Amino acid sequence: MRMTKPLVELTSAVIEALPAQLGVYEIVDDTGTTVKIGYAGGNEPFGMRTALERELGPDRETEHALRFRHEFTHGYLTRSQELLMIYQADHGQLPSGNARHEGTLGRLSPLPEAGGN
Repeated sequence: MRMTKPLVELTSAVIEALPAQLGVYEIVDDTGTTVKIGYAGGNEPFGMRTALERELGPDRETEHALRFRHEFTHGYLTRSQELLMIYQADHGQLPSGNARHEGTLGRLSPLPEAGGN
């Protein structure tokens, strides 16, 4: 299942309003292209806030990150891998900010069509 929440601006003010919870996020550039799918795990002191602030910082992996959406979940590793596999199945490659995952994910295979071979 793809993320469907509306996209919001990636700003410090928006991030500060988020609760300090674990979860996954999708970063989208100004053209609507997903540039990274990431997660806020147990190593982030303030969960989603810490992970997204890192995306705004000088060491960020994405240059044109303007908007994001998120989901809070304790199953953040499984969910982030699921989102990456869905993206790869849809687009034939991973988002540019997830290049380090290339070759480490499984593949999703669509079900055969009903009545097909």
